[in-house]
Amino acid sequence: MHSQPGTSADRATLELQRRLEEAEETLRAIREGEVDALVMRNPQDEDEVFTLEGGTESYRAFMEVMEIGAAAFDVSGRLIYANKALLMLLGMREATLDTDIFQSLGKAQRSAIADAIHMGLNAKVSREMVLNRPDGEHHVQLSASPLTLGLSRGVAVTFTDITARIQALAALESERAAHAVIASANEAVIVCDVNGIITHANAAVEGVTAQNPIGLPFSTAIPIVVPDATGLVEGNEFVSLAISGSAVQGIEAHAPQAPRIKDLLISAAPLRLGERIAGCVVTMVDLSQRKALEKRQLLLMGELDHRVKNTLALVLSIAKRTGTPDGTVESFKKAFASRIQALAATHNILAERSWDSVALREIVRVELEPYLGEQHARLQLTGQDFRVKPQAAISLGLILHELAANAAKYGALSSLDGHVDVTIHDNAEGGASLEWKEQGGPPVFPPTRAGFGQTVITRSMQYAADGGAEMRYDPDGVWCVIRIPATEITRMAG
Repeated sequence: MHSQPGTSADRATLELQRRLEEAEETLRAIREGEVDALVMRNPQDEDEVFTLEGGTESYRAFMEVMEIGAAAFDVSGRLIYANKALLMLLGMREATLDTDIFQSLGKAQRSAIADAIHMGLNAKVSREMVLNRPDGEHHVQLSASPLTLGLSRGVAVTFTDITARIQALAALESERAAHAVIASANEAVIVCDVNGIITHANAAVEGVTAQNPIGLPFSTAIPIVVPDATGLVEGNEFVSLAISGSAVQGIEAHAPQAPRIKDLLISAAPLRLGERIAGCVVTMVDLSQRKALEKRQLLLMGELDHRVKNTLALVLSIAKRTGTPDGTVESFKKAFASRIQALAATHNILAERSWDSVALREIVRVELEPYLGEQHARLQLTGQDFRVKPQAAISLGLILHELAANAAKYGALSSLDGHVDVTIHDNAEGGASLEWKEQGGPPVFPPTRAGFGQTVITRSMQYAADGGAEMRYDPDGVWCVIRIPATEITRMAG
């Protein structure tokens, strides 16, 4: 059944046939190079006519002079024309209109192109995609715009290789990140070029050199010596080794001209940009604290050796003087053990203070603790406190032990009513004195002979000119004043 001419359906059919014939004629003219004008839709959604004068080759010439890839598609997405720049971008030398120039692309790339063509029929759109070529990835930006060719519509698509721009942005971002890392590093960081000239330095370098190091050779900016290398290794050698590709790690060095950080742990590594060595990176870690700690440890070891020898000599002296011709083994063991314990008690509090100095009150409490137990009220300790150095602390510990032992055996601590008053005095000469006074105990009689305890009390502080002790056996209790030299006193803050 055929439609009758003159009806609206017939007119629509005839109009459609006419437009198809015009489209086919337009496509034929493009293939034959007969098109000499383009109608492009501008951003204001207006059509603009671009006339290409000069014959049938003008259109092709226009497309071919473009440095970016360009192609034209009809409304169905079929390729009408592709310039040589696009073929080169796709890795092709030449192609005909029947060639599928996108056949080597992946699914994602073909989908991106199809989407750009579809969207570009009505408005300008842009897409980015990545082409995987034998020479590496290429970043491509697609721009599709509506195109009118004669009486037919189509899409013009350009393919711009933006790989260089992407790589430049990535390199710039990488350089910014590297600068941020160097700037935020706690250790000093320096970058040298292939000639060993410093090109970058972070803020921490100010502790290693007082001058601006940029533009100077490393050895000029930061002169160093390597103590263990006997002068055979210099600063420039670290840089030269790193630039030649050999990393240097963890070398201890000394920078004698550095304003603050003189002891350094230096490492140097090649600065590689791809396959090329562009210089080296030198890092310098502050070893000042570690060196100071090592020096302190050496001093402590020497001091410990000295004190152990002194202590052993003191123990031998105590052992020799504790023994008496008329004494028993049991009495010797008891007296010797108590004196060694008294010595150990003072050693303990000195060790807790790193053998620096200890408070007088602490020595008194430690040495009297074995004789007082929980009866602390029997000891009255008054006066301003002082700290005394180790030698005085050991002597005072032994003196207080002998006074307390004597008080517990014969004096105030031998009865329930007795008590001991200990007063610390600040002497005008800068030293101090410790006054021991017993009261409330049984009557006291002077000893008939000087024992070891009395010898310790009167002689232990005489190693200094203003040190010593005075002792009396008053009937109502023992009285003793121990003078502590000014050189053995450390004043307490507050």
